[in-house]
Amino acid sequence: MGRNYDLIFIGGGIVGTASALQLLQKKNLRILLIEAEDSLARHQTGNNSGVIHSGLYYKPGSLKALNCTRGREMLYEFCQTHSIPFERCGKIVVATDESEIPSLRMLEERGIANGLVGIKRLNKEEIKEYEPYANGIEALYVPQTGIVDYVAVTNKYAKLIMKNGGEIKLNAKASSIKVTCKEIVVITEEDEFKAQYLVNCAGLYSDKVARMSGINPDVKIIPFRGEYYELKKEKQHLVKNLIYPVPDPQFPFLGVHFTRMIHGGVEAGPNAVLAFKRTGYKKTDIDLSQIAEMIFYSGFWKMAKKYYKMGFEEFRRSFSKKLMVKSLQKLIPDLTEDDIVPGGSGVRAQALDRDGKLLDDFRIIQTDKMIHVLNAPSPAATASLSIGDTISEMIIKNFKLN
Repeated sequence: MGRNYDLIFIGGGIVGTASALQLLQKKNLRILLIEAEDSLARHQTGNNSGVIHSGLYYKPGSLKALNCTRGREMLYEFCQTHSIPFERCGKIVVATDESEIPSLRMLEERGIANGLVGIKRLNKEEIKEYEPYANGIEALYVPQTGIVDYVAVTNKYAKLIMKNGGEIKLNAKASSIKVTCKEIVVITEEDEFKAQYLVNCAGLYSDKVARMSGINPDVKIIPFRGEYYELKKEKQHLVKNLIYPVPDPQFPFLGVHFTRMIHGGVEAGPNAVLAFKRTGYKKTDIDLSQIAEMIFYSGFWKMAKKYYKMGFEEFRRSFSKKLMVKSLQKLIPDLTEDDIVPGGSGVRAQALDRDGKLLDDFRIIQTDKMIHVLNAPSPAATASLSIGDTISEMIIKNFKLN
């Protein structure tokens, strides 16, 4: 039988570990963080491209904008303090067509509104000074963007959690949760743990954990797989840092782009295809019960009606290297099919509401005993310390702790 705790955190990704750490650095509490897998950061945290986002894209005043711009600097400082390799390398966002110029200008305005100093508009010739092989008619240079290894960051958070007296249990998947007026009991296959309060940072399973604890989250997590290619070593000179397209404002993804990685190499991608399993990293990963859950959710069909053309194109690109390269060639015309090889993939936990709307902002809900993080897609890794600080303040303010 597990011991009693003040708080249990469910989910050992970057948001869960950052939140537990921020709380422990403010209050001496008995905290347990449980993770279903055999290591931390196995899903969204460990399968993203390692970009430290600037805060360029997000609506001024939104949770994403506020937490990204604040969290970015907190993360840079954390990495500096704890000798975690990172680079503040900057990126360019490139318009390849006249029709994209208004959106590029809007991004510039958003960036300035979000406090990004030093954003610079580039003409066709100036683009070449930053990325000699990039093609575009206009671009934005964003100096705040960087690269890091988020698994290394998460593992450092975990070490500090334990140093501050917190406990972390791996291979501890919550199978049920009992909530009474006196306590919350989290039951796993091998044990059960009791606490006064619960924080749900379960990412791809956050809606399920909420339901398990008796809360209607009012959203369904829909998994989208992003598939990457990598540039062959002899072609990595084509990309100096990070090259992004102007994103489609109708779709909550950033489009295929080029990312230099902190440990070497360059990623190209990702696409964004519906996954048929919440941890569906391969095309062959299928879970019929999870598919049924999706298709019987009313919001799914409303979303499908809205995005089916875009979704069809993403599926085509998923199965066609030629189409992927065609998309990448808009940014780097010299790239050929022979220059890239298949890389890894990640699955994004995207919250969908009953109206078929893909939630754009972070969604955190609170009850008298629980906090549920129900939508924390990109830039959650960048913003992790800021989100963690927000959650820790919610706990201190609203929960009766010793």
